[in-house]
Amino acid sequence: MNYVKNLFMGVGFAAVATLSACSSSSNASLTQSGLNPADFDSTVLGKKTELVTLKNANGMEVCLTNYGGRVVSISVPDKDGKPTDVVLGYDNIHQYADTLNTPSDYGSSVGRYANRIKDSKLTLAGKTYNLKPNDNGNCLHGGGATGWLNQVYDITEKNDSSVTFTIQAKDGENGFPGNVTATAKYTVKSNNTLDIEFGATTDKETVVNMTNHSYFNLNGDPSKEGFDQVMYINADKFTPADSLYIPTGEIKDVEGTPMDFRTPTEIGKKVDYSFDQIKNATGYDHNWCLNTYKDGKGDDKTVCASLYSPKSGILLEVFTNEPGIQVYTGNFQGTGIACKHGIKYPKHVSVCFESQKYPDSPTKIAQGVKGWTDATLKPGEKYYSHLAYKFSVKK
Repeated sequence: MNYVKNLFMGVGFAAVATLSACSSSSNASLTQSGLNPADFDSTVLGKKTELVTLKNANGMEVCLTNYGGRVVSISVPDKDGKPTDVVLGYDNIHQYADTLNTPSDYGSSVGRYANRIKDSKLTLAGKTYNLKPNDNGNCLHGGGATGWLNQVYDITEKNDSSVTFTIQAKDGENGFPGNVTATAKYTVKSNNTLDIEFGATTDKETVVNMTNHSYFNLNGDPSKEGFDQVMYINADKFTPADSLYIPTGEIKDVEGTPMDFRTPTEIGKKVDYSFDQIKNATGYDHNWCLNTYKDGKGDDKTVCASLYSPKSGILLEVFTNEPGIQVYTGNFQGTGIACKHGIKYPKHVSVCFESQKYPDSPTKIAQGVKGWTDATLKPGEKYYSHLAYKFSVKK
């Protein structure tokens, strides 16, 4: 989403103010993706942060930090067997935690509600809650700078291939009701899949809609635009949005529009800036209604979207049990900020695949809009969301 442009305007929150200095050692062992774990060993908001490295025997390495429950790097073999980092991010905790100067949602576990809620209003059980506005009067990604993506999760389980991040969110946090315990479990599987399971419980009726916000560039060179990547989306319909990225409530066919990716197509060949939806977003920043979701149940064994780089040969396949997926093509990249390994990412360098309930679902459900999926979580219920990123090589 257009997070970097809008999220922190007027927020004035800087986690970096409570960040202790990281120690860096030239003798430290670097990860396969070239990260120094010492650069993530710190204290943010009074809690310890670290870099967690997960591996398998087939050349896949995933590095994560408990700051925001974030994916920092995903290294997988390309068509020549060369380890290739395929996600954007920073290479130190300072930049992740500096929400004033280097704001980002890179790789984060987003909650309590991913995407936007119109006018920052939430009505549940006849009561209206005023949420924290952080995006043109709307609430984006749970309130942004003070949302879960900028909190330090506890590491509650960890081994060589899996880590579980846990967060305790208080009743009234950013206006949301309910004390919520939420988890994000990341597992590297033997078939080069990063498997993600989100879970949550609450003591008061609330909404929960979690996702991962990794930015993918499979080309192996994130210094160049990524519109030459080939994208597939298993969806016959999408939800059009207004100029502030709030869905209108319509559900439209992709047929005959630049939103149709049912046949894998190079992204740049689909972009048509005369089409109102693409013009508004200066690219893709939309929710697709997945064909893999039917009769209230998602098929997380069938590919819902994919991305392929003819340059590297790397193929990413996405699986989820959720009804929708927000696809964002880095429309507000190109900020000039030096990121991982000093690279300044250009506009349209990457693609995000964010599994989710449809955007603004609380408002649409309250209005009785048909076809929208409910994100309400009640006491005694268990929220569960599954998202998987599977990597392979096409030669």
